[in-house]
Amino acid sequence: MEIILLERVEKLGQMGDVVKVKPGYARNFLLPQGKALRANKLNLEKFETEKTQREADNLSRRSDAETEAGKMEGLAVSMVRAASEMGQLFGSVTSRDIATAVTEAGFTLDRSQVVMDKSIKTLGLHDTRVRLHPEVAVTVVVNVARSLDEAETQLKTGVAVTGMIDDDEDDRFPDSAPQETAADEAPAEEAASEEPAGEDVAPDEAAA
Repeated sequence: MEIILLERVEKLGQMGDVVKVKPGYARNFLLPQGKALRANKLNLEKFETEKTQREADNLSRRSDAETEAGKMEGLAVSMVRAASEMGQLFGSVTSRDIATAVTEAGFTLDRSQVVMDKSIKTLGLHDTRVRLHPEVAVTVVVNVARSLDEAETQLKTGVAVTGMIDDDEDDRFPDSAPQETAADEAPAEEAASEEPAGEDVAPDEAAA
């Protein structure tokens, strides 16, 4: 099917281009979302008549999107999820989750603007592309962790925090416990070595 693009469509063309696409792609996506018109004589004439106004509107929307992209630059959103010791999520983070998190951070975003080939299923920092306009996109860091503390650590180190979670572990003094245990055991070992050997034969002496 031949269509006229009413805006830039990635990997397809620019506004005003007449391109061929699969009928299903046109009917299910491009036409209902107002991204294209069927390429016939009537629509070609209509587009030429409206072209100047469409280009002006597009320029205005692109300018607004560029301003918004500047504000979103460097944005990181944290999401707490249950996960295995190996970092695999018990579930996933979807485009809807990301859109909600970005909106809660003070921006307006629809899930359709989040560009994802598949949902996120591991802990760590995930660079995710957000399309604010057909010609403007920005990268948002999606920080998936098992707790807000781990999310903060991941953001500082750039590395996913995995492994077991031990609430009793004191990370500030990781070597203190083994040293104290060794010190406590030493007197007991010395006491055992000083114990009189004669006590072991006491039952034989009693029998005699």
